[in-house]
Amino acid sequence: MKLKEVMTKLEELSPLAMAEEWDNSGLMCGRKDKEIASVLLAVDATDEVIEEAVLSGADLLLTHHPLIFRGIKSVTEDSITGRRLLKLIQADVACYAMHTNFDVIGMADEAADRLGLTDPEVLQVTFEDSLSKEGIGRCGSLKRPMSLKECAELVKEVFLVENVRVYGNIKDRVRRVAVSPGSGGDMISYALSSKADVLITGDIDHHEGIDAVAEGLNIIDAGHYGIEKIFVNYMKDFIIKEMAGIEVSAASQKEPFITI
Repeated sequence: MKLKEVMTKLEELSPLAMAEEWDNSGLMCGRKDKEIASVLLAVDATDEVIEEAVLSGADLLLTHHPLIFRGIKSVTEDSITGRRLLKLIQADVACYAMHTNFDVIGMADEAADRLGLTDPEVLQVTFEDSLSKEGIGRCGSLKRPMSLKECAELVKEVFLVENVRVYGNIKDRVRRVAVSPGSGGDMISYALSSKADVLITGDIDHHEGIDAVAEGLNIIDAGHYGIEKIFVNYMKDFIIKEMAGIEVSAASQKEPFITI
């Protein structure tokens, strides 16, 4: 299957039109007529992931976060992005990112499904027409009320994270849940508007956490990578189902930090 055909499949799943205006989802580098026989999946195109893509002979590195995020004026060894692009291009490895378009169509529903939320609604509507509303995050109800501590344990279990940071009284009862994978500080106001008892997200800073609790919203911070790594298995299943004959594997990627 040629890269352009793979791209068509990916964009049927998560249309680029769903991406935020500031985003850079899509093809980072590569030839659209290149034959794709193997795909390596990762959240980020780090040096280690790119090395793995090259050494494994992958034809396509498919990531969640874009390798090129801000504008660049040259591709040289003088910048981190330039070095990474040069390595991929020299090895003829294409690189494609599904970022906020996947957040809208894919990531949000998968996160809600893992939590078992009933009657999920879009948390922040970013696209609306006569047929549907789409956007970032979801808000719904747990199958039963539980303590904030129990909810935190549920998050650890379903997203396979070793620990979470909890803002709020762990004895509080929660039922209505907002979930927004990735960096969720901007989603606090939407969670409050949705009458959520708890927001499950990542990258919450000190003041955001304190102020959210003061406004009546508990927060479970499972980390940016902690939740968004669900991209890898989701896309692995999609490629196996929709692109028969393409070999797909997950990069040896993990949390970018350790807790001591």
